[in-house]
Amino acid sequence: MKRISRKNWILIWVLGLTGQICWNIENSWFNTFVYDKIAPDPAIVSWMVGASAAVSTICTFSIGTWGDRLGKRKPFICIGYILWGVFTFIFGATERLPKDPLFIAAACVVLADAVMSFFGSVGNDGGFSPWTTDISNEQNRGRLGGVLAVMPVFATIFGAIVSGFLIDQMDFFAFFGLMGAIVAAVGVLTFFTLEDAADLKPKRDKQGFLHQLLSVFNWKTVQENKELFWVFLVLTVYFSAFNVYFPYITIYFVNYLGYDYGMTGLIQGLGLLAASLLTIPAAILIDKGRMVLVVFGALFCNVLGLAAVSVSQAFPVLLLGVFGTGIGYILIVQTLTAWMKNLFPEEQRGQFDGIRHILSVCIPMIIGPAIATQIISRLGAEREINGIIGMVPAPNLFLISAGLTCFTLLPLTAAMRLHKKRTQLTWKKN
Repeated sequence: MKRISRKNWILIWVLGLTGQICWNIENSWFNTFVYDKIAPDPAIVSWMVGASAAVSTICTFSIGTWGDRLGKRKPFICIGYILWGVFTFIFGATERLPKDPLFIAAACVVLADAVMSFFGSVGNDGGFSPWTTDISNEQNRGRLGGVLAVMPVFATIFGAIVSGFLIDQMDFFAFFGLMGAIVAAVGVLTFFTLEDAADLKPKRDKQGFLHQLLSVFNWKTVQENKELFWVFLVLTVYFSAFNVYFPYITIYFVNYLGYDYGMTGLIQGLGLLAASLLTIPAAILIDKGRMVLVVFGALFCNVLGLAAVSVSQAFPVLLLGVFGTGIGYILIVQTLTAWMKNLFPEEQRGQFDGIRHILSVCIPMIIGPAIATQIISRLGAEREINGIIGMVPAPNLFLISAGLTCFTLLPLTAAMRLHKKRTQLTWKKN
């Protein structure tokens, strides 16, 4: 049995948590930054989210394949994290840009976010994610999945509570500089501490990098990995609905409900912290192969949570709503992470992490914000922010997201059938 060493567990926590904090800052505070410092325009947020998703997906897929060919993850993790931190700081500097014409400022913000996302994907998605697969196996991936799932929660708690108070005190520019320095420092640390898995060997396609890169884009690959691709589609549908509301949730709390950054963070942080406690019993069920049960329960809680956020502005109801959506998010990430990693072909882990990124990050981060832009523009609330009139999210955004989340049941049903068939065959062989 391949055990995860104590040092690797520490590195998983340090790299994973640092990376998730940086992603959370991008997903939550970059959008709020745009509304406060550039213009209250949901289209800018949509372009920024979509462009960064496309860039990070291409990067993840390419770097994952490159890592498979070299039999190395460490260089990508180290260099990626260092430059990720540098460009997080540079993004903050865009607030100094002139706002007239607005198009130039908006284009610079989109470009800066895309470059930052590129290096984040080099280090985190293209390097760190397949590294965690390399050093684990089916017997410990439920626990690993739980750890990886709870990290975005802790990151959100930090990003919501700590970041909110820090931004209130420091403003955005100094805050982005501080966080960029921390991420870069973690990258330097990995040069001296991280090691690739001992059994990771170069897997080179003799026909070259491009042939190996594109080798998974054929129907035969899908046929040979049906269950895995249905799991990917579960991610696609779920995160498309997730990205309808998530990039705008802080904007909703601040600009529609009128909470300050600190209170916004407190509501989100407390709800998610409570939800994170469920990862322990979920890990037990996942390691026993009860993935489908956990996902069904998570989706039910997610839909109820979004409905609660949409129907009331009272603090207790909002807290319960965030708790419900947090359960959904945490347990779905935990479960599907373990489910996917168990199905990744050993010789193509980096490449399949790239496919995962296309279907769970790129497509949802383009579709979700595009839908949200139409909802906010047509059904949102008009508000004045820093002297500029714009449209902000209204409660209907969360109700529509709840309805869209229900469509996740369609690919989940197909994945469930294949999972049941595979596990029954395995049981009979044993």
